[in-house]
Amino acid sequence: MTILPIVMAGGSGSRLWPLSRGAYPKQFLRLCSEQTMLQETLLRLSDLPCQPPLVICNEDHRFMVAEQLRELGQLAGNIILEPMGRNTAPAIALAALEATAQGEDPLLLVLAADHVIRNQSAFSAAVNRALPYAQSGSLVTFGIVANAPETGYGYIRRGEALGEGAFRVASFVEKPDLATATAYLESGEYDWNSGMFLMRASDYLGELGRFAPEILNACRTAIGQPCHDMDFIRIGRDAFAACPSDSIDYAVMERTERAVVVPMDAGWCDVGSWSSLWEISDKDTQGNVGRGDVMLHESDRNYVYADGGLVSLVGVNDLVVIQTKDAVLVAHRDRVQEVKQVVDRLKRTGRSEYHEHRELYRPWGKLDTIDKGERYQVKHITVKPGEKLSLQMHHHRAEHWVVVAGTARVTLGEEVRLLSENESVYIPVGTIHSLENPGKIPLDLIEVRSGSYLKEDDIIRFEDRYGRG
Repeated sequence: MTILPIVMAGGSGSRLWPLSRGAYPKQFLRLCSEQTMLQETLLRLSDLPCQPPLVICNEDHRFMVAEQLRELGQLAGNIILEPMGRNTAPAIALAALEATAQGEDPLLLVLAADHVIRNQSAFSAAVNRALPYAQSGSLVTFGIVANAPETGYGYIRRGEALGEGAFRVASFVEKPDLATATAYLESGEYDWNSGMFLMRASDYLGELGRFAPEILNACRTAIGQPCHDMDFIRIGRDAFAACPSDSIDYAVMERTERAVVVPMDAGWCDVGSWSSLWEISDKDTQGNVGRGDVMLHESDRNYVYADGGLVSLVGVNDLVVIQTKDAVLVAHRDRVQEVKQVVDRLKRTGRSEYHEHRELYRPWGKLDTIDKGERYQVKHITVKPGEKLSLQMHHHRAEHWVVVAGTARVTLGEEVRLLSENESVYIPVGTIHSLENPGKIPLDLIEVRSGSYLKEDDIIRFEDRYGRG
């Protein structure tokens, strides 16, 4: 029997600020390799008999998810869009309902898109051990073999042994204090709760209907008449908004008698903080981790990420230094969990840095604000080959585009013209216009905006291939 992977790619990832933000959370970042965390999750399935995955994400992140699936050749109308977050029980219900809509009843391998697993063979072996239990009607969760008294994870207590490498779930327990976590570790009866599952779609829906029928009913209504929009599956916004928010653990796993735990010892980490990322990363002889343009002198056990220029450390130890184009974080490794308080303060005071980067991604490419003043902004715009911005108009700003690489096809009113490197065009206020890259290489241009109002909401779209109103 083949497996249908369900990859949950929601969440804001504020604990890895300033690199991870609401508009660009950690699951879409390249933190541990040349692949993003979402892509690593999908590539990890290569040893298993899997169908193309279903990915569940927030509507705001849809184009990032589609692009990352396209890069892997796994984009096939298989992205379910949540209009708002409702936790894991409804998200998995949507996937199970979509999976059974055509009369099939696959095994669902539920994974989070933001976990690191360093031992792929051990991961695959654990999934294979779980297969017969899921096929026979159990709801299998994977317990991570604990190697430290972690207080930041929930735990699963093993019950009766069912066979080699599988146990009934005796109980789920909340995040413990240090003394309790130490006792758990010494007993050998407890695993960390990974949030990964293997179960037949109908078995999950049956138990959800038994213990949380209001969630199942809301999800049935929301996905009852899905709208297939390009590569996306849209659901009913109002019906899903009425759905209770609950985790699969609370809604089902803690209440069902069919819960089984399969221990997994695969180098798992949920990358919940900068210190945990330091722990799993390759280090130099002084215990430092450096990403980007980093220079260290007589400094030990630091994590340094440079994204906007050279970062140098001299004579300091146990620090986390994160540099992006518009923010810098300096924290002691023992206190990086407190970064969430910084993010909360930014949000309360109306600072945009809590949510988005200076560099913003769009379905057609990206734009980076490289300078701005009261009545002007300068942006570096990159348009991917074959992509096109919407046909649009602005009421309050004029724009001047200068092509620095590639070829631009510019619509300006009734006129269409091609611009090559070092050529430019002026777009007056109120003029209908569009920009397209007809070439085979990325189009790079500098845009200078000027006017009395320069924000992104001064835009009227007349045509848009990406379905944006």
